[in-house]
Amino acid sequence: MKFTDGQWMLQPGVAAHYAAEAYAIEVHEDRLVVLATTRPIKHRGDTLQGPTLTVTLSSPLEGVIRVSVEHYTASQPPRLHIPMVGAGKPAVQIVDGETQATLTSGTLSVDVKKGEGWSLTFREGDRVLTKSDWRGLGYIQWAGKGNHVHEQLTLGVGENVYGLGERFTPWVKNGQVVENTNKDGGTACEQVYKSVPFYLTNRGYGVLVNEAGPVSFEVGSEKVARVQFSREGESLDYCVIAGPTPKDVVSRLTALTGRAPLPPAWSFGLWLTTSFTTQYDEATATHFIDEMKRRELPLSVFHFDCFWMREFQWCDFEWDRRGFPEPEAMLQRLHAKGLKISLWINPYVAQKSPLFAEGVKHGYFIKRTNGLTFQTDQWQPGMAIVDFTNPAAKAWYQGHLRRLLATGADCFKTDFGERIPSEGVQYFDGSDPVEMHNLYALQYNEAVFELLKEVQGDDAIVFARSTYASGQRFPVHWGGDCWSTFESMAESLRGGLSLTTSGFAFWSHDIGGFEGNPPPAVYKRWIQFGLMSSHSRLHGSSFYRVPWLVDEESCDVLRVFTRLKHQLMPYLYAKAHEATQTGIPLMRAMLLEHPHDPACTTLDRQYQLGESLLVAPVFTESGEVDFYLPGSEGSGTWTHLLSGEKKQGGRWHRETHNFLSMPLYAAPGSVIAWGTETEKPDYDYARGTVLRVFELSDGASAAFTVVGADGQVAACGTVSRSGAQYTAHVSQGALRDWSLDVDGKRSPVQADG
Repeated sequence: MKFTDGQWMLQPGVAAHYAAEAYAIEVHEDRLVVLATTRPIKHRGDTLQGPTLTVTLSSPLEGVIRVSVEHYTASQPPRLHIPMVGAGKPAVQIVDGETQATLTSGTLSVDVKKGEGWSLTFREGDRVLTKSDWRGLGYIQWAGKGNHVHEQLTLGVGENVYGLGERFTPWVKNGQVVENTNKDGGTACEQVYKSVPFYLTNRGYGVLVNEAGPVSFEVGSEKVARVQFSREGESLDYCVIAGPTPKDVVSRLTALTGRAPLPPAWSFGLWLTTSFTTQYDEATATHFIDEMKRRELPLSVFHFDCFWMREFQWCDFEWDRRGFPEPEAMLQRLHAKGLKISLWINPYVAQKSPLFAEGVKHGYFIKRTNGLTFQTDQWQPGMAIVDFTNPAAKAWYQGHLRRLLATGADCFKTDFGERIPSEGVQYFDGSDPVEMHNLYALQYNEAVFELLKEVQGDDAIVFARSTYASGQRFPVHWGGDCWSTFESMAESLRGGLSLTTSGFAFWSHDIGGFEGNPPPAVYKRWIQFGLMSSHSRLHGSSFYRVPWLVDEESCDVLRVFTRLKHQLMPYLYAKAHEATQTGIPLMRAMLLEHPHDPACTTLDRQYQLGESLLVAPVFTESGEVDFYLPGSEGSGTWTHLLSGEKKQGGRWHRETHNFLSMPLYAAPGSVIAWGTETEKPDYDYARGTVLRVFELSDGASAAFTVVGADGQVAACGTVSRSGAQYTAHVSQGALRDWSLDVDGKRSPVQADG
């Protein structure tokens, strides 16, 4: 929200009160409490009237400084905040000097200037990261629009801002206005399904605005050298997170807000759907599955979308017996084919559902302020919304899912959760509906994931559309409703990069696009992109997404890239396991992996899967693609994973690829564990493993790790080079029937371990 009119003027009706000095500083064992006046105090008369702001500086985690700002402290109910499952009370150092007071947590410090002239300076050692400076911290009174608190943190020359959840707008957020509110808007606009009030900069720090309710961000768009964030009300809470690298920031962010558990290995295979509004029944689904088998197209998961239930009755959690007369027997038959089963659900109950009257009777739905059930026609006619703040409603909802799991379902696609009313309603636990709007998606997915964890154990996984900060704890998430165009494919990638940079380890998208019927070129290029993502799902709205309905070559493309992903699983699953330990996502923006290469700061049409594999999707019908290989000019040789062709790092390249190829480059000095299984994603990764070595310098070593499909480390070690001799050493665990591959051929090898 913009409060000013240019540099000097205010918007009509705005009265602004800016922190002018730290008048008094209380030093406590674990915090500093600052009384910030909004005008310089020259004499006693200046202490009368006018707002003051209480600023508390503390640390919930080493390397993180929390700033809590309050105007009135008792005139509003307590605010809801982001779940901080990793918060604690780390040791801090406080120095109360003559001109400033300093609080230090780990490598991060904040200096509070004493006396006239407001300044909070955040630094790592002597390196200044950002500041709250002149007219940065403000209390705003806006006639007819309420009171707000805002903060403005400085941006340096060349400093870029990233993240803020799954944003489909440009990857670099400078110049944008960002509203931190979940909405069901699709991928073609500025609205998002997954708001995360966190941003990362290429200066090596991050900022998490610790608010559940809506936050407005002006990213260099009100003051071009500042990021402003504001919240209606009497308080504002945020955390500055230290680096020094972007990976360090994301690791600390996820240590604070929680990390993803490891998804089951089978979930990394190909998912196929019935699609949404297409006509389907058991015969249709079985035909798709059998035809995939006949064409040797590996399939891991089959998903039944909305119309597995009868129309107008979503959700009643009952199969539509007209199309699925014997659902339990059908699911047994599908399991016998080696498939896992996913079912579509949402947190709404339509008026025609037999469960509607039951939910109303027992008070399981969000209510209007008059105590009656809130209903809407926006989606299912007359639908109500399950109130997950009510423990009985949560247990009721989980009970129906438990029944479905008992009859053969393996996981759920948790759709929707964004169209949640913010006004005129009340929750069972009394939560403010404005504050709950974003948190609702979190509670919804938590309820489903919690049940899956109880019943399925380590096989628990959802396929979720909406979420909020800390939602990475309930994987996996997908990008929502996109169009069947190259432009939408690119915007989906930007959304994925923004989300993974915001702390989400795993992400997917609808291969081929959701809306529309993809042209063959779009479909085939999206297959490549989709199979080189953490999770891979063919899904559409009004058209089936099976490849033979596009063209025969699409079957070849799907076969090649599904099998390729299966062979990459020993490497990918190790990177997935690493994400659960460090918070570093499997799919990484180039900035995350190469923070010191200035060419990587704006790249949003390529990414890395782990540190060893670079992926550049093709967004043209001709197959022409431009991409950048990092490294200093002329140094570092990258190797095409499929062809073995070598290209120099530190420069741009232009290539033209047919539909069976794309830019997939192995980083110099890397070892990629390669599997022998092509037909399924879950197998014994430690048997028959090939350690593929790429451009290892003489005298250098490179590490490798193989994590089994059971989620346990099977083996780890190093590969070393001395002249033409390569030696592999397994320091933990064991590999069986394994080999070493250098430049696509056997080299002199001494394998020990």
